Order: sequence, then C-alpha cells, then structure tokens
Amino acid sequence: MRISGITIPDNKRLEIGLTSVYGVGRPRAEEILKELKIDAGKRPGDLNTEEENAIREKIESFPIEGELRRTVSGNIKRLKDILAYRGVRHSRNLPSRGQRTKTNSRTVRGNKRKTMSSGRRTVDKK
Repeated sequence: MRISGITIPDNKRLEIGLTSVYGVGRPRAEEILKELKIDAGKRPGDLNTEEENAIREKIESFPIEGELRRTVSGNIKRLKDILAYRGVRHSRNLPSRGQRTKTNSRTVRGNKRKTMSSGRRTVDKK
C-alpha cells in the first residue's frame, strides 16, 4: 500500500504503519481508522481496495509530506527573517522552546565535556 509516494510497511499494524507518512502520528492514524470503521489491528496486506482507497483519500485531505515540510520550513524562515527570538534560536541551532542549555544540548553547542577520571595520573615506567 502506497500513500503519496510512501510505502506503508506490510508487517506492521495499520495504526503503526500509517505513522510512516510525515504528518500522520498515532492520534491521527487512530482517528482516521475509527472514522472509516477499519480495525486498527489489521495489516495493510489484509485490506481490500475500497478500504485502501478510503484511507488514502482521508490521509491526503490533510497537509502531509512535501506540502507540510514546506509549510514548516517556511514558518521557521519567516521567524528568522523578522529576527524573532525563536528564529534566532533556530539559526544558532539552540533549543527554541525554553529548555535549559547549561546541562542539556551541550553537543549541539559544541561544548562536549569528557567525564572525569579518578584524578590519578599514570606514572611513566622507565
């Protein structure tokens, strides 16, 4: 089963397999299946063509994949252009939602510290 260029894995349950489409998470997948009255435990290979087409139409009614990625990147670009705080944090590759940076996100900032050893130096042998 393919939805907008993405192959849904046949070995996973539908509610999990649908999440391989960008823009469809667990809640949306469960909502779609409940609305179409399709069992969430079914595998994609067990669906008939009517059910496949119904799922495909329902998912494609939402912004997914390329369209959603363009929207998100456009929003971030807009924040950067107007020099909003969140845009500045995005451009510096720092957390933009208020997380602390003293102890977390150190590797992103380039402040990677090695853990301390016992403090003893090894003595060179003669």
